[in-house]
Amino acid sequence: MGELVDRVDEQDRVLGVVDRGEAIKHHWLHRVATIVCRDEEGRVLVHRRAADMSRFPGQYNFMIGGGAEAGESYEEAAARELTEELGVRAPVQFAFKYLCRGEISPYWLGVHDAVISTDITPDPDEISWHAWVTEDELREMARRPTFVADSVEALDRYLT
Repeated sequence: MGELVDRVDEQDRVLGVVDRGEAIKHHWLHRVATIVCRDEEGRVLVHRRAADMSRFPGQYNFMIGGGAEAGESYEEAAARELTEELGVRAPVQFAFKYLCRGEISPYWLGVHDAVISTDITPDPDEISWHAWVTEDELREMARRPTFVADSVEALDRYLT
């Protein structure tokens, strides 16, 4: 069995524990925690997903993150993902969540903020390229077809 996640309902209440692959396959709602990373100058981290990722390979995104493990809060998942994907620890602050209908499958998306004040060491299995960009540069990048479609709505919500 793969990654275990909480299957949740339309109100984000836990229904049970399922394999994340099965949740995606059957379009069962589950939780995903993400982090918008900024540097001390306020720039946003943008990255390109590794080419062999199972979801959105080689596409660009402004959020770091992944599935919240069974029993894990959004904040706990965000902090774990930050360490796993960027090799850093930093306080994460919950910003908002919403029911994302998703290109591949629907899920509850919890978005967090973190200020990164140290060098990052991206996991090459997850991230093939990264850069710190201004919000204007980020808006421009998000208009390109190589940007993860699910994150475009999240960006609109995040910047308003």
